[in-house]
Amino acid sequence: MSFMLDGIGRFLARYLEKPVQGYEPFTPSDFGALQATLQPGDVLLVEGNNHVSGIIKYLTQSTWSHAALYVGRIGDRETAAGEPLVLVEANLGEGVVGAELSKYARYHTRICRPTGLTPEDRAKVCAYAKERIGFDYDVKNIIDLMRFLMPLPLPQKWRRKMMSMGSGHPTRIICSALIAQAFDSVRYPILPKISRVESESAREEILEIRHSSLYAPRDFDISPFFEVVKPTLVNGFDYKKVQWADRQISIDIEVTVEIETATASDGGTLRPAPADRALAPA
Repeated sequence: MSFMLDGIGRFLARYLEKPVQGYEPFTPSDFGALQATLQPGDVLLVEGNNHVSGIIKYLTQSTWSHAALYVGRIGDRETAAGEPLVLVEANLGEGVVGAELSKYARYHTRICRPTGLTPEDRAKVCAYAKERIGFDYDVKNIIDLMRFLMPLPLPQKWRRKMMSMGSGHPTRIICSALIAQAFDSVRYPILPKISRVESESAREEILEIRHSSLYAPRDFDISPFFEVVKPTLVNGFDYKKVQWADRQISIDIEVTVEIETATASDGGTLRPAPADRALAPA
């Protein structure tokens, strides 16, 4: 029985991770700018294109369906093509893995950067994630997988509960729990519960960490403690240099004058080509 459930779980995971045909990102990222902007500790949000991505977008009412943590080079690990692994992510059907940045070169992405995180804590966050590479999840928890095959209309208040119901490993992986746990390890807030305590002398806000299984990719985007970093702006943007399709672009055309070699009767001298053989303007 256990073997059968394990097989069903893996089959469902493969289906949910299968890409949706015809996906084209509305605003694909500039990969060179993305690569130059990312720093260790940054959260990379991705608009995914597989079956489970669409369901996560619906449940969270967000563009983002996946999150990965940029940690810099992971030791000497590389892809078969020699590209270093620089991301740590948790994938349905795979568990926690290292990944190359070019994996998301053609996807719509967003960088969310923790503000004010000390270098020491930044290193701890990255180390926490890297130490968990190889962790797996329990594919025997079929309920966690099967509910993603039923994108039924749900009231807003139930959608986040759908993401966390059961708190099995598949849910934690989908809901960015790995990254949330990494930041929780240094007590860096994402979207904490806030309790206001008032006294005669002052009013204080007490933060309480949410359970990691309740987090979704969009939470890093809307968190007041993470800065949205846009590579096109960080690396300098001049709107005057934008070339619009409906504006005529002046192009300098170089016209090369054809020179032909004179015949033997000319004594081998060079002369301009006749006017009727001159190149016409393009």
